[in-house]
Amino acid sequence: MGNGNSGTAGDGRLADNIVHFARVLRKAGLRLGPAAVTDAIEAVEAIGIGEREEFYTALHATLVKRHEDDAVFDEAFRLFWRSRDLVGKMIALMSPVVTRHEEREKRKAGETRVSDALFGGQEDRHRERDEPDIEIDARFTASGSELLRRTDFAQMTSAELAAAKRAISDLVLPMDEVRTRRFRRSTRPVAIDARATMRHAMRTGGALILPRHREPKTVHPPLVVLADISGSMSQYTRIFLHFLHALGETRRVHAFLFGTRLSNVTRQMRHRDPDLAVEACSQSVNDWSGGTRIGETLKDFNRLWSRRVLGQGAVVLLITDGLEREGIELLEKEMDRLHRSCRQLIWLNPLLRFEGFEARARGVRAMLPHVDELRPVHNLEAMADLVAALSGMVRRGAGDPRRFLPAA
Repeated sequence: MGNGNSGTAGDGRLADNIVHFARVLRKAGLRLGPAAVTDAIEAVEAIGIGEREEFYTALHATLVKRHEDDAVFDEAFRLFWRSRDLVGKMIALMSPVVTRHEEREKRKAGETRVSDALFGGQEDRHRERDEPDIEIDARFTASGSELLRRTDFAQMTSAELAAAKRAISDLVLPMDEVRTRRFRRSTRPVAIDARATMRHAMRTGGALILPRHREPKTVHPPLVVLADISGSMSQYTRIFLHFLHALGETRRVHAFLFGTRLSNVTRQMRHRDPDLAVEACSQSVNDWSGGTRIGETLKDFNRLWSRRVLGQGAVVLLITDGLEREGIELLEKEMDRLHRSCRQLIWLNPLLRFEGFEARARGVRAMLPHVDELRPVHNLEAMADLVAALSGMVRRGAGDPRRFLPAA
């Protein structure tokens, strides 16, 4: 359609274009198999190429399997099958005219992922043509993926950050579970379910009594995140929000941001597209990259939200550097209250990226006695270690905060 073809999908290169369009969708995150692509070609062959809406409906009905993929499909369809608009956009991007901030269009859902899927390899191909061939002996150097895992989020380029976001979405999510007071039917002889056994026996008039079993029901404990968005922490918090968005697909996650005030962004994090979810979070707070008052904001959380979100064995992730200068007594008091209200309190501090880190700051010394674990959060490797810790796959001593406390 974008190249002006008419007739059926078997004519010209329309079938090839549909296959290429499906590859773009798959690269943008849609779950597509060869059968769906075949269905799309057959659907276009059945309806013929007439109205644009019919063509859209045929592809949408065969290629979109989940409601949350609608936005990505719409954006990909708009870009892929309308070459004139695409050329106009490329000319606008290459134009030296600077667009004013007020006139900048709001990004659409899935735009970033579709743009990466369509044009992600272009820069690499141009770079390969322009740059001379250089042979490098890489036998004793780390691979690109290993370097990316160890690169500090604050030092990453935009391309590396995009790669980091994709790596975060591919992380194996924590598999921790806690027992609840409820039971579920079991095929294993864990415990006799007397009520179910008698109910089943009544159906046979008591002639046949077969035991029924039950076992405790387990669920993922809720995850509560308190993330510092002050000037020194905003870059780490922004990439960590992508990690929270991935976690939110499989479990309950309550997200709070704090600088000089506390903001609940749980609703904003429920947006299907991760980029728009993070953008909605940054738009909903007024103190992003500003100052911080850790003690005051923890007091607000303990007073207003603690009883609402810290039930059922909740785990709290506190992301901050702990560089509080005033109100140290209040900070220590509220940290103690928060620690006693949750099942586990994990402090994620990017300052641990420095070798020889010592708890010299007053705020850090006040917080350390009231956390269960202290871990870094500055790169992908640290984030993978956090996932392993939440899953109980690593020994607790690795994040023991007592190693930073001065000896009594």
